[in-house]
Amino acid sequence: MLVLPPELTHKQASPCLRMLVQGLPSQATKVVVDATALTHFDSSALAVLIEFRRASLARGKGFEIRGLAPRLVDLAGLYGVEELLVPQAQA
Repeated sequence: MLVLPPELTHKQASPCLRMLVQGLPSQATKVVVDATALTHFDSSALAVLIEFRRASLARGKGFEIRGLAPRLVDLAGLYGVEELLVPQAQA
């Protein structure tokens, strides 16, 4: 499982994405991202998660995010990308 930091804004976006991508080889067939600690974020967090999802799927791995803050789910819905990040049962 890969863990997001407590803060993910524009300033941390590139380093966070690099850290996540570096962790890809250690993941088996499904990549699980733990977003429980993520409490301070902006729309850059969505960009990081969507790009990391793309990178995971391009390597033939499944993708799941756990513990998304309701505010981030709402933001994803506002941008029309909720279906990329949140399983339908949680939406």
